[in-house]
Amino acid sequence: MKRIFRLAFLVIVSCASVAAQDRLLTIDDIFSIDPRVRINFGGVPTRLRWTADGRAFRQVLNGKPVRTDAITGQSNASFDTDRLAAALASTAGLSSDQARRLAISPDVVYSEKEDALVINNANDLWYYSITAGTLRRLTNDKDDELEAAFSPDGKFVSFVRGNNLFVVDTAKGGEKQLTRDGGEKIFNGYLDWVYEEELYGRGDKRGYWWSPDSRYIAFLRLDESPVPKFVIPNDVVIDQVVENADYPQAGDPNPLVRLGIADVTKTSIIPNPGRIPKVGEKLPANVLRFGDVVKFVDLAKYKPEDLLIVRVTWSPDSRNVVYQAQNREQTYLDLNAAGLDGKSRPLFTETSPAWVGVNDNGTYLKDGTFVWQSERDGWNHLYHYSADGKTIIKRLTGGKWEVRTVYGIDPANQWVYFAGTRDSHIAENIYRVRVADGAIERLTQSEGSHSASFNSTFTHFVDSWSDVSTPTQARLYRSDGQLERVLNENRVDALKQFRLSSPEFMKVKTRDGFEMEAMMIKPPDFDPAKKYPVLEFTYAGPHAPQVANRWGGSRYMWHQMMAQKGYIIWICDNRTASGKGMESTWPVYKNFGPYELQDHEAGVAYLKTLPYIDGDRIGIWGWSFGGFMTSYALTHSSVYKMGMSGGTVADWRLYDSIYTERYMQTPQNNPQGYEKSSILKAAGNLSGRLLLIHGQTDDNVHLQNTTQFAYELQKAGKQFDLMLYPTARHGLTNPAQIKHWYSMMTDYVMKNL
Repeated sequence: MKRIFRLAFLVIVSCASVAAQDRLLTIDDIFSIDPRVRINFGGVPTRLRWTADGRAFRQVLNGKPVRTDAITGQSNASFDTDRLAAALASTAGLSSDQARRLAISPDVVYSEKEDALVINNANDLWYYSITAGTLRRLTNDKDDELEAAFSPDGKFVSFVRGNNLFVVDTAKGGEKQLTRDGGEKIFNGYLDWVYEEELYGRGDKRGYWWSPDSRYIAFLRLDESPVPKFVIPNDVVIDQVVENADYPQAGDPNPLVRLGIADVTKTSIIPNPGRIPKVGEKLPANVLRFGDVVKFVDLAKYKPEDLLIVRVTWSPDSRNVVYQAQNREQTYLDLNAAGLDGKSRPLFTETSPAWVGVNDNGTYLKDGTFVWQSERDGWNHLYHYSADGKTIIKRLTGGKWEVRTVYGIDPANQWVYFAGTRDSHIAENIYRVRVADGAIERLTQSEGSHSASFNSTFTHFVDSWSDVSTPTQARLYRSDGQLERVLNENRVDALKQFRLSSPEFMKVKTRDGFEMEAMMIKPPDFDPAKKYPVLEFTYAGPHAPQVANRWGGSRYMWHQMMAQKGYIIWICDNRTASGKGMESTWPVYKNFGPYELQDHEAGVAYLKTLPYIDGDRIGIWGWSFGGFMTSYALTHSSVYKMGMSGGTVADWRLYDSIYTERYMQTPQNNPQGYEKSSILKAAGNLSGRLLLIHGQTDDNVHLQNTTQFAYELQKAGKQFDLMLYPTARHGLTNPAQIKHWYSMMTDYVMKNL
C-alpha cells in the first residue's frame, strides 16, 4: 500500500511539473503595471560598491546602508543613521519622517576615506562627519547645487551652481567661486547635452576633475552661443510646456570648448561684477571672468569651431592635465599634456582609415608609464607607453579579438585587468595581462558573459555573470580567478513555470565570407515539417552587437512570447555592428544603409534555405538606429513583409553632430552620402506594411524625423501606421506606455505577419 501511495504521489508531482512548464507567457506577465501581476523574470541582481579600503561592500539591506565584509559576508551598519536623522531633524529643521528618509538615501556622496557624507537637502548641501556625528550646512542659496564631489583629501566639496564651479571648505565653511561667467550660454564644469550623450556617457553630467593632490580642478568650459536651439513641446498639459534645447544637428556649429585649470588654494580679491544687478547683464564674458582663479590651457593649434575635448584626466603627480582632442569629424585623436601654467605639449596622435574611436584615459603605473588602448590595427588592444608618451615599451595584447573594458592595474604585481572577446565574440570574459612580458590569463571560465568590479587593491573582484537563459548572478573571485564565495545565485523559479525555448547561436556567411553572428528562437512546439514566419530584431549601428550570450531582460521575454505564438525570432548582426574590431565597421564610413542592408539580406537569404521558414512572411523591427535600419530596409528592399520602426532617424542631417559626423563626416563634406542614406528620399519605394513609433518629447532622435518621414510617405501616396507616445523621451519609461507599446506590437505582428 505504501509503495502504491509513493508511486501515485510521484505521478501527481510529475504531472504538476509538466503542467507548470507548459504555462505560456502573456503581456501582463512581462509588462503589467501592477507589480502583483507582473513577474520579475530578472530576479534581484546584487548591487554592490566596494569600500575604499577594498575589504568590504557598501550596500543597502533592509532599507539601511551597511558595510559587508567581502570575505565573511558579515554586515554592520555603515554609520549610525538614527544619529544622522536626529541631526537632520534638529539642525536642518526636517520632520522626523523626512530626516529618516534622507538619512538612508542611496544618493548621499561619500568622501574617499568614507568618514564623511554630503547630503543634498532642498537644493542645499550639508556636510555630515560620520566620525564626529556632526552636521554642518555648506550652502545656503536658492539655486541648485549640482554634481557635488569631495576632493581626494576630503577637505573640500566641489559643485556647480548656475553653470559656475564652486568649492567650499568642509571644516571652515565659506564658498569659493572659481568661475564667474557661467549662465544660459556658458557651462563651466557641467556638460551640455551633446557632450554628455556622445562623448562622456549618458547620465554623466560632470565636466570637472580633481587633481590627486586636491589643489586643482580641471574643467571644461562649453560655450553654447553658436549652437542652434531645438524646440520640444509637451502637449499633455493645458498650458503647453516648451523646451528650448541646445542641439547641434549634423553640420551645425558645435559648442566651443576650452579646458581650464582652477587653483582652489587661491582666492580672488576682486568682486564678481556678474552679481551687481544690471551691471553684470551688460558685461561681456571676458570681463565677467576678471578675477577668476583659473588658467586656461593653450589650445591655439586648434580651430575653436573644429575642436572636441573627448577625455580629461590628471597625471599621478598632479603636475599635468592629460587630455584627448579631436577635430569635429574625428579623423584623428591627439593625446596632450598641459602643465599648471596652461602650456600644452603633444604626446602622440592616433589616426585610422576612417574615424578614430574614443577609448578611456590611459592607466598609470607607479613609474609614470601608462597603458593605452588603441584600435590602430583595426582591433582594440593594449600598449605600454613611456611616461613622455614618445615610446611604446611593449604591446601587451594582440590578435583578431578586442579589449572591451580596462579595470585597472595592480600596482604591486603589475597585472592589467580587463574584459575582452579573446575566447568568444558573443560573450565577454575577464582576463589579466602581465606588464613585464605580456602573458595573458583568463580569469572567468563559465560560458556566458562576465563583467567585473575590482576592489582598490586588486586582490578580489565581483563577477556579474549571465547567459541567454539565466538572469545575472554575482560571485566573488580572487584576482587569480579562484572562487572566494557565491554572493547571489539570483534564482528565478518563475522561469521554470513557462514553456520557453532554448535560443540557438549560429554563424551566417556574407557574400565575401565574413561570418555574422546570429541567434534564433524557435517556437517551443517547433515542428520541422511546418513553415514558420520570422520576426527579426535589429539595431545595426556601428560596433553595437545584439547577438550575445547574456540575459536579455523583458525584450527577450517578449521575443519568447512571440515564439510561443508561432513566430521564429531572428537576430543577426551585420558586419559593421558585429563588434569584431574597428576594422569591421570601416566599410560603413560615409554611407549609412546600403552596406548594412546587404548583410541583412544575406541573413534572410540564409533563412530561406531552411525548409521550415516561410520566406514570404519575414518581418523586422528595431529602435533608434534599429528604427532607421527597419525603415531603410522597407524602402530599399522587398524581402520584408512588414516592419516596426521606433525612434527612427529618417535623415542623418537631422541627428546630432558628434555621433553622425564621426561616421558620415559633415553634410557639407559628404552631401552624396547623406542623400543615399536618407529614407526620406526613398519614401515612394516603401514595400510592406510599416508601423512608425516615436516619443513626442524625444530629446535625442527628435519627433521631427518621424514627422518628416510621414509627410513624405503621404505625398507618395503610401499607407502606413503611426503611434506617438506623449511625454516619452527616446526610451519609454512610463509602465503604462511600455505595456501599450508591446501590446500594440504584438497585435501588429499577428495581424500583418
